[in-house]
Amino acid sequence: MFGYIDRTVLFVSACRSRSIRAGLRAARFAPQTRRGPLESFVLSSAETDAVQVSLLVSLTAVACSLPAGIVMGWVLARKQFHGKILLETLINLPLVLPPVVTGYLLLVSCGRTGTIGRFLESQFGLRLVFDWKGAALAAAVISFPLMVRAIRIAFSSVDVRLEQTARTLGAGRLDTFLTVTLPLAWHGIIAGSVLAFARSLGEFGATVMIAGSIPGETRTIPLFIYSLLETPGGMVAARK
Repeated sequence: MFGYIDRTVLFVSACRSRSIRAGLRAARFAPQTRRGPLESFVLSSAETDAVQVSLLVSLTAVACSLPAGIVMGWVLARKQFHGKILLETLINLPLVLPPVVTGYLLLVSCGRTGTIGRFLESQFGLRLVFDWKGAALAAAVISFPLMVRAIRIAFSSVDVRLEQTARTLGAGRLDTFLTVTLPLAWHGIIAGSVLAFARSLGEFGATVMIAGSIPGETRTIPLFIYSLLETPGGMVAARK
């Protein structure tokens, strides 16, 4: 019994030496230090860059897709025409396609050898591949169905008789839309924008296909977390 205690004391004393502690740390047996409550909120430069890129990409995606989302939501809510089912299918296609497939289609069409990519680069000098603007395009395409669905429901809930009353009082179609329909549907527009923004923040597959994972340029928060998981010991940083 006393021999066992003596060996335990010797082992603990040896572990306190610098050489033994260095060996244990190299073998990943070192105890994990617990962060303080404030240290957990301190971001490194790489983490700050990922947050900034994600906010830039998401806000740009929402701002660029919002006008088209309002138009598509109003058309699907108020108009009946041939091909409406086909239009709904095309709009909702990014919801059923894997994001990697959507990103590949964007890469083929908007790349330097694609039709859209050549036109944008020759006419406007706009390059989308391996650029944050390509990541914004991917986020906009992926999140567009969620935005349109919320805006369509909002327009469908607006009473048509209010619009007809405004028309009988002399308001034109555009004035009726801007002064009656749009203010009554603002809650759905905001909801669609929030959904699109949240979906853009979490986009991974389409972004990595068309924009890659360039630190400080196209590496968003999901790509940054994935890069941490690929590095040795990155699990601790990813849990932060």
